[in-house]
Amino acid sequence: MKNIFYILLLITQVFYAQTGFEKGNLLYQNGEYAEAAKAYESVLEANKESVELYFNLGNCYYKLNQTAPAIYNYEKALVLDPSDKDVLNNIKFAQKQTIDEIKVVPKVGFEKLLRDFTGIYPFDTWAWITIVFAFLFLSFFMGYYFYQTVIVKRIFFVGMFVILLLLVMSISAAFFEKSHFDNERPAIVFAESVDVRSEPQSASATTFVLHAGTKVYVGEILGAWKKIQLTDGTEGWIDARAIKEVKD
Repeated sequence: MKNIFYILLLITQVFYAQTGFEKGNLLYQNGEYAEAAKAYESVLEANKESVELYFNLGNCYYKLNQTAPAIYNYEKALVLDPSDKDVLNNIKFAQKQTIDEIKVVPKVGFEKLLRDFTGIYPFDTWAWITIVFAFLFLSFFMGYYFYQTVIVKRIFFVGMFVILLLLVMSISAAFFEKSHFDNERPAIVFAESVDVRSEPQSASATTFVLHAGTKVYVGEILGAWKKIQLTDGTEGWIDARAIKEVKD
């Protein structure tokens, strides 16, 4: 009886999420962006998320000229799929509405080469690639073990070591990307204007000022303050209530 209850509850949640998403789509098509946003938010409240949902929600807030929520939801979509072209395109338009112009300091050297390589795919894709290489390695091992022809055995033997190298590379890339994903904490400024201070206290000097929609990266947390870093390397302390972390 208890299992039946959980099954019915799950079916109800799925149905509710589908109808909420479809309702949001219809409202958006009719130009009722605020109501569409509420419909999409109701789906999130049912613990359902997808790239399409965050993308549509971001579009609603973009139409409503609410830059911070628009960029925030686009960033949420990119967490699920960093390579989605539609999201990447729309977030560029939304970022043009922000006041702050923060330069991006490019990484150089080995760190850049490593990040460029591992960043080709998210960590879960690297995990699937690793599984494929593992099956290939097993197949080549079986071929080497069972075939008697010398030339064929040599081909399988060399192939085993090549695939083993690729297997180690994919495993390393998966762990590196997972570590990068876990340690990187992007956030969006939601306050219209907020002072970033040199120390985690209101009496400290203001280092610079940020405005709604600017993307920052969270480091340390001390009480009601969060230490942030911009893409140009600038750091400071900000009131935790002024920003909203993307991966929360």
